[in-house]
Amino acid sequence: MPMTKRKPATVGEILVDEFIGPIGLTQRDLAAAMGVPRKHVNELCNDRRAITADTALMLARVFGNSADFWLNVNAASICGRPCIRRGAGNASSVPNRCAAWRREAT
Repeated sequence: MPMTKRKPATVGEILVDEFIGPIGLTQRDLAAAMGVPRKHVNELCNDRRAITADTALMLARVFGNSADFWLNVNAASICGRPCIRRGAGNASSVPNRCAAWRREAT
């Protein structure tokens, strides 16, 4: 399968464009349904917070899909963006974790 150069959609993009927007929810409504502060949902929507297992379970319960869906979206967006290694001043891609994830996904 050929590799694409397109960056994967982030958790925030998926959450806003595919779930919150079409349903007509507000961040406040989603936060109430999840039982978390509105700031938590806002940080998810603006890609300033990663999906944890607990958050994935809450989103799955609210939207009726699986927690694995949310964790996979999170993993794909992490593997698709550069990161900065500690102690190094340059950006590099995430090495082994992404390679292992891609092998499992195929």
